[in-house]
Formats: sequence, structure tokens, C-alpha cells
Amino acid sequence: MNILRIAVLAPALLLGACAALVAPPPGGETTATSQPKDDAAVATPMAERPSAPVGTAPLSAPVQDQAAPRSVAASTPAAVTTATAPRGLVQTPAAKPSLPLAGLNMLPGSPATNRQVAALIAPGDLWERIRRGFAMPNLDSDPVRERELWYASRPEYIQRMTERSRKYLFHIVEELELRNMPSELALLPFVESAFNPQAVSSARAAGMWQFMPATGKDFELKQNTFRDDRRDVLASTRAALDYLQKLHGMFGNWHLALAAYNWGEGSVARAIEKNRRAGLATHYLALSMPAETRLYVPKLQAIKNIIAAPQTFSASLPVIDNHPYFQSVAIGRDIDVALAAKLAQVDLDDFKALNPSASRPVILAAGTPQILLPWDNAAIFQTNLQAYGGAQLASWTAWVAPAAMKPADAAKRVGMTEAELRSINQIPLRMVIQSGSTLLVRRSAAVRQDVAENVADNGQLSLRSQPLLMRRTVQAGKNESVASLAKRYDVAPASVAQWNRVAPTAALKAGQRLTLYLPAQSTLLADGAGSSKSRIHRRGKGKAVQVAKR
Repeated sequence: MNILRIAVLAPALLLGACAALVAPPPGGETTATSQPKDDAAVATPMAERPSAPVGTAPLSAPVQDQAAPRSVAASTPAAVTTATAPRGLVQTPAAKPSLPLAGLNMLPGSPATNRQVAALIAPGDLWERIRRGFAMPNLDSDPVRERELWYASRPEYIQRMTERSRKYLFHIVEELELRNMPSELALLPFVESAFNPQAVSSARAAGMWQFMPATGKDFELKQNTFRDDRRDVLASTRAALDYLQKLHGMFGNWHLALAAYNWGEGSVARAIEKNRRAGLATHYLALSMPAETRLYVPKLQAIKNIIAAPQTFSASLPVIDNHPYFQSVAIGRDIDVALAAKLAQVDLDDFKALNPSASRPVILAAGTPQILLPWDNAAIFQTNLQAYGGAQLASWTAWVAPAAMKPADAAKRVGMTEAELRSINQIPLRMVIQSGSTLLVRRSAAVRQDVAENVADNGQLSLRSQPLLMRRTVQAGKNESVASLAKRYDVAPASVAQWNRVAPTAALKAGQRLTLYLPAQSTLLADGAGSSKSRIHRRGKGKAVQVAKR
């Protein structure tokens, strides 16, 4: 009898155990931020986000998203419910997967049950994994249908975006699942930047997630002479998800969190308060907002719909395996970007696509201690790096300007041409390098030390406009020298000597005329009567004007 009871109850016990394995953990969803972008590769910048106004009523009034937890990598679509969902918001139905009981080894002792158990096999296709993680309420509106038509009528554009995304999607999906966030957010870079980590907007928003400079600093994205973490795959994804979690915590609703990512949390909070005071609804569709923000969520919804059912829109998605695309590899020495790509046997453009924060031709190990490489190339890189031996890996280094100087003067000090120094450091014409600025310069064989951490992490290039210089002819006074005349006009003796082909230490004859190049804004005042100091002569109309003592 006991044996029969065990045989009967064994299937039920295993079902109970399996159900416990896939039972959702407690906890709510998290948030991120974003901004609406045009459908071009360079997206519209994120707004600078003002803080929510003090004294604003609690932001829990808008429609609340309920937590939709999933198992990592193998979850099924969870039911998403919303409290009094407004018109246009469609709740995602709960999936009801079935699993055949035949062939399962059951544990004895559990009560019989007909509870269905989700398959524990991870999908081989990343798109399917993303679909299983959809957990945001659907938006059903005319703007969504318009965006669907826009994307569906541009299959080449969809193909370019999705091909570009294959390098980054797996990592983003992994991070979202670890945070228990809806997988729709993995599609947000399609809206922000068309998955182009080098995208820069006219308002200086940069990277896949389009962070503005100030917002990037708020989320610890370093921006200096040598790297911009707003473009970094790992750092920018971490920051974007942190920001989205923060916004979801503020508004309790993913659609409002996305609007805040685009428009700013302060703007969304004020719009909610305005509606609340007027007795109006406070969900996404009810708020008055800019057209760009109004279209932001519909764009994401349209992309979600296409990913969910590409055949409905005659769209073709590239096969993306549910497997990491890249590995992180530690580097201990400064190394040229071209050499790193060569040692990894990776095309240079592909290397830059995985390491887009490295905008210069060298990676400084003290500031960027790791690089990303395609999964199978990481081991190749390490093997080739060891075989490369102790040879110098970097042909560039950092140089800190000891004083304000012209690019031409800086170039002479570091043994480069002015054109090369300007080009590698992106110095425009008629600019002066400020004291303390960090420049990228050629590294000689005599330089053994790599760039120090404080320089690699904090180096900045500061420039100021060079004043427009006008040619002037001056007349030396008694006992005048090149040095004293240069001091009088606040120019370098070497410059006076070069302009007039004399020695910097030469003495001048009284009345001797010399050519100077002085700022156009200089005010030339008359000397006192009887002064024997030098006079200045203008070319062109007008009389000569004496120059006052300094």
C-alpha cells in the first residue's frame, strides 16, 4: 500500500518542486531613462533633467506597473496588470506554457496538482528570450500604428539597426534580467541611437543611451581627454539602467519613467501635478507634453511589436544567438588601439565598435583597465600579447602643458608638427592651450613609464581663443633693447626677435623701427609730453599714436 502511495504521489511532488524553482522572487520593477530620437542613427539629445519640484504631491498617483518578475534567461511572459489601466494601455496577458509530464522523474510525497510548469530550457535565439521577458503594458494608439508603418516601410533601416545591435543586446538583456526589469528596455537604444555607440546629437548627447554631459556625470560616467564613458558599452548601460530604475521608483509606471528619461523628471512631475490639480488623469496618455516625448513611447512600442511578430510586418530579423558576444579582458599596460586589434585578430572597426569610449589612438591602462573583445578572440589576444614580449605597446603618451602656449610652441616642445598636434588633440585654429592642459603626444623610446592614473582619469584639454593680431610698427627709444620693448608690449622677446630678424638680447638704436603683432583690442594711449619712449606707427590713415608707459 505504501509503495502504491509513493508511486501515485511522486509526480505531484516534482511538479511542486519545479513550481518553486520558477516562482517569482519578491520585488518591484526598476527604471531607466531615455530621450526620443529621430529615426536616424544620431538621436535627439536627452533633456537636462530638473529635479522634481519641492512640495509636489506623491508621485504614486499615476498608473502603477505591477512587478513582473522572470527567471533569468528562460522565463516565460509574465502577467502584467495595471490598476485601472487607461484607454490605450493594453495589459499583457499571462502566458500559460504547458510541459508534458511523460518521462519526468517525480519526487514522492507531494500532493497531486494540475499546476502548469514553465519550461526550464533557455531559448537558443536571443529575440525569443527578449519576447519572453516582455512585461510592460502595451500602448495601443494611432501614433504606435504610424510608427509601425514607418519602420515596416524601411526594411533596410531595420536590418542595419538589428545587425548593429547584435554586439550589445545579450549584455543588456543579462543586466535587465539581473535587475528584474522588463526586456522592452533592451530595445530602447533602437529609439535613442539606432544602437550606434558613437552617435552624438546636436545638443552633445552621446552614446547608445544618449547621455547629456551633465547627466552622465551624475551617473559617474567619466568624460576626459582620453575617454568618454557615455559611449562605453558596460558603463553607459549600467548608468542607463540605474537612471531608469530611479525614474520608475519616482513615478511607479514605466511609461512615465520613459517620458522622464526623455523630457526630464522635473517636467513630468510638474505635468502630473498640473493634471492632478485640474482633476484630470495622470497617466502617460493624459499628460500634456512635447511632441518628441509624446512619440517616444509609441516608437518603443512599435519596435516591440515588430520584434514580437516580425512576420506580421514582413520584417526580417538577423539570427542572434543567446550567447555572450564579447568578453572583458584586463590590460596592464598602455597599448595602441591598432595594436590591440591586431593582437586580437579583430578588424579595427569591430574593435572600436566594442570599445567606443576609446576615441584616441591609445588606451591608457590606468584609466581603462579592460577592453572588450569578441568571445573567441579574447584567448587569441592574450596568447599574442604574451608572445609580443616586453616591447613597447604604446606609441602615444600624455603631456601636461606647463604654461599657456600656442599649439605651435607646444608642438616644438614635444617634437611634433603643429598640424599633427592639432589633429590628434582636435585643437581648432586661433586657440591657445591653457596651462595644466593634458595633450596626447608621441611617445619616444626613452619614455618607459605609462601614463599615471591621476592623468589618465582626470586629464582635460582647456583652450581659449587667441586674440586677433594686428601688425604694428613701433619706434625704439633711448637705451631700448629687444627685451625691454617686448616687456612694454607684453609679448615674448623671442617673438620680437623672430619678427624683426634680430637677436633676443640685441640692443636697439633710438628711433629704430620694429614690427610687432599685437591684439586688435589693445588700446594705444599717448605718452606724456617729452617722453623719449618708443612710438607706435599705424599703417594706413591717421597719425602715429604714442604708447603710454606700463
